[in-house]
Amino acid sequence: MKKTIISLSLAIMLLAACTPQKDARQTSFKLPATDDIAMYQVNPRVFAPSKSLNAVTARIDSIQALGVNMLWVMPIYPIGEEKTKNSPYCIRDYKAIAPEFGTLDDFKKLTQTCHEHGMGIIMDWVANHTAWDNPWLKEHKDWYTHDQKGEIIHPAGTDWTDVADLNYDNRDMRNAMIDAMLFWIRDMGVDGFRCDFVSSYFNADGVPADFWKEAIDTLRKAAGDRQIIMLAEGKRVDNFTVGGFQMNYGWDYKDSLVSVFCKGRSVEHLFAADKAEYDSLPQGRVKMRFTTNHDHASEISPVKQFTNERGSMAAYVATIFPHGGALIYGSQEVGYEDNINFFKYVPVNWMAHGNLYKEYQHLIKLYNDNTALRKGKMTPYPDKDIMLFEKKDDTGAFLVAVNVRNEAHSMALPDAWKDMTAVDIYSGKDYTLKDKIDLKPFEYIILKAK
Repeated sequence: MKKTIISLSLAIMLLAACTPQKDARQTSFKLPATDDIAMYQVNPRVFAPSKSLNAVTARIDSIQALGVNMLWVMPIYPIGEEKTKNSPYCIRDYKAIAPEFGTLDDFKKLTQTCHEHGMGIIMDWVANHTAWDNPWLKEHKDWYTHDQKGEIIHPAGTDWTDVADLNYDNRDMRNAMIDAMLFWIRDMGVDGFRCDFVSSYFNADGVPADFWKEAIDTLRKAAGDRQIIMLAEGKRVDNFTVGGFQMNYGWDYKDSLVSVFCKGRSVEHLFAADKAEYDSLPQGRVKMRFTTNHDHASEISPVKQFTNERGSMAAYVATIFPHGGALIYGSQEVGYEDNINFFKYVPVNWMAHGNLYKEYQHLIKLYNDNTALRKGKMTPYPDKDIMLFEKKDDTGAFLVAVNVRNEAHSMALPDAWKDMTAVDIYSGKDYTLKDKIDLKPFEYIILKAK
């Protein structure tokens, strides 16, 4: 009898072992198409001074209510202590989470909660360098770049003295890097990565494109029928043509946005920047467009950079509707006015400026509900002070007008929009057009042809 009981128990244990277990990857959630993404960047250090992943999870309802469908979480790995600046981009262990942010279980809960709310989640990945106390450095010195004296160096052309530069001529290091990325895809259920320092800037080289191709091909094969999203911090075309990324940064567009809104340049300059960025892209690839991100917010908030709240919102409309690729950096939706140094905890009042939150929410809803607005054909109408353009696809035609100045301006309408009645899709009311449009300081209007 005892033997029978033991055999039955063993059978039950074997059956349990063979039964598929639910993990972070098993979900009915499906990622949005790349050109349908509305992304929210999470800097955990504005959510809580400790266990901040749980604080982010607690705010998912509010984040999702903005209309975003993708979370990008900044680095949450253990931070190096040797030569430290407390930067989250100084990675001591690629397969762990810093106690400051929480635990692996906390991150799994965040991933699951995002998927339950219809949102994807991507992690920040720092492949160019590691912390000086990363175990790789002691165990595999040949995985790092050396100077002529044989000393390991920080990334050339930068002041990033808290990190050691990795050597991409080393096959074993490449394999270890890809293995670490696979851990988060396979075991933790993430939907891809925002990859730091993908292509050169600051006179430094970045990570070679052929590595990204190898890594991304491997990740997609491992993901099977799951789609993954890969966003490159860089603006070179080989991010796409070689590396295999779907999105990269609209740095040039942001620079032009500042020159137009803040330095008085003609709106024609902004249209030219938009065209130049998209003329260089392969079909189906997307530029992520933003009025701020963690780098820019560390210097100035959009509310101050674009004069005031109204300027920040006019700039946002001028950013997300020409070609999509919308990003919200966590804190801008509540009009946080000061700069945010992401090397330390900075408290944000999430209940501030409720009207601004609702305005972002409304704009992202228009973005989501109208395919023409985020990815329809754009026809620009050049002017110095008003950004006027048409967006059109099979669902309809829209006219977007943004006054880029902190003073009233008027502009003649194109013939196709003169003397007609359109719908103001922000208010839902009819809007009668004549031969010109008059806009108050930093006013914008979005019309749909009836």
